[in-house]
Amino acid sequence: MQSLTAFLTTSHPSCGSGGARGRDGRTDGRTDGRTDGRLVRTRLCSGRAWPKRWMRMRWINSSSSSSSSSRLLSSSPLFPSVPNPDKDSTSRDYLHSQRVSPPHRAEMTEECVLRCVLMLCCVLLSANASNWLYLAKLSSVGSIRDEEQCERLRGLIQRQVQICKRSVEVMDAVRRGAQLAIDECQFQFRNRRWNCSTLESMPVFGKVVTQGTREAAFVYAISAASVAFAVTRACSSGELEKCGCDHNVHGVSPEGFQWSGCSDNIAYGVAFSQSFVDVRERSKGQSSSRALMNLHNNEAGRKAILAHMRVECKCHGVSGSCEVKTCWKAMPPFRKVGNVIKEKFDGATEVEQRKMGSAKVLVPRNSQFKPHTDEDLVYLEPSPDFCDHDPRTPGMLGTVGRQCNRTSKAIDGCELMCCGRGFQTQQVEVVDRCSCKFHWCCYVKCKQCRKMEEMHTCR
Repeated sequence: MQSLTAFLTTSHPSCGSGGARGRDGRTDGRTDGRTDGRLVRTRLCSGRAWPKRWMRMRWINSSSSSSSSSRLLSSSPLFPSVPNPDKDSTSRDYLHSQRVSPPHRAEMTEECVLRCVLMLCCVLLSANASNWLYLAKLSSVGSIRDEEQCERLRGLIQRQVQICKRSVEVMDAVRRGAQLAIDECQFQFRNRRWNCSTLESMPVFGKVVTQGTREAAFVYAISAASVAFAVTRACSSGELEKCGCDHNVHGVSPEGFQWSGCSDNIAYGVAFSQSFVDVRERSKGQSSSRALMNLHNNEAGRKAILAHMRVECKCHGVSGSCEVKTCWKAMPPFRKVGNVIKEKFDGATEVEQRKMGSAKVLVPRNSQFKPHTDEDLVYLEPSPDFCDHDPRTPGMLGTVGRQCNRTSKAIDGCELMCCGRGFQTQQVEVVDRCSCKFHWCCYVKCKQCRKMEEMHTCR
């Protein structure tokens, strides 16, 4: 509740930091934060459109910190389906009934209320669109086989729960996709200050992904790609009844080979990824800059697979003479997909939202840069340096104790990784397999070799 109060009182540059104003006109520096189901007072302010007035809001019992944003919005009487005060007299009566009584009675315009609701919805929904990655933490649950389990899966919004119930057989592949995204993120960022460390809470990467940085852009792209990849792989392996191999590719190719075998049904995987991963942004028809950023990067991740589909072939004939060659379309290894998205991360474009005609679009913040393509990553704000641990920002762990490369001048070098704090060196014993020999039949036997190596860690 305090976070909601802080948001509403600081959501505009003109908002002051004062607290509740008593009858004598003095400010006591507090906000009434009762969360026991009674009335909660929150000050709303803005420029000319939002006068500094008091408004009473009914609220749910929100003492539980684990309540999701979707439940928070749907359960509170303040957030029904947003009424139109100009056409609905009941809405006007409701809004008028929420005003405070004298001596603090003040005009709260319906426009002010609607602006607050829409801004809060955009921030809460878009920033937490990656909560479904928490599925990777549910390995102890076992297979997701019935609809009742969908209701108990943490991190899903109601629309995703509905998708889960309609396609419950696909959810194991989605969970594998979530783990695949985390593993690939940690591999690609293993030598960077932020190395995709996960938390046991939501979002799994902490508040790093709630900011519109290029790191968040990578996470969204790799997550959308991983779901498309995992679902497509499940189709090809025969795990799913709703899909199988792609039989749209058949006949003889211009190169003379026969299309056969099991082509990966990437169309189904991409379609499911769009419906499941993008649902939080698309369900509300949001056009906020963060929602547009998320949707663009999700699609860029999926295009990283589509653009690198390959043709695999097998020869048939006497002694492998390749008299007949059958071929099929296959996805690239996911490591290849991760490499492509990482390259897009390195060249990501900083953008801002502009209105062109009736549509809102993202354009490069620097007009001298060329426009980004559908396959590029975009971000809204610069990244923090990730040097120091910030207890107020979960997921911002800093680089103290991280291993670095003393001879490297890149980001994995001790000078950059340690942010100028210096590093310490210690001798460690490393055990490797060596002198391996093949024995008939059929095993390999190796010796264990021990050697001392230097290990450098950041102070």
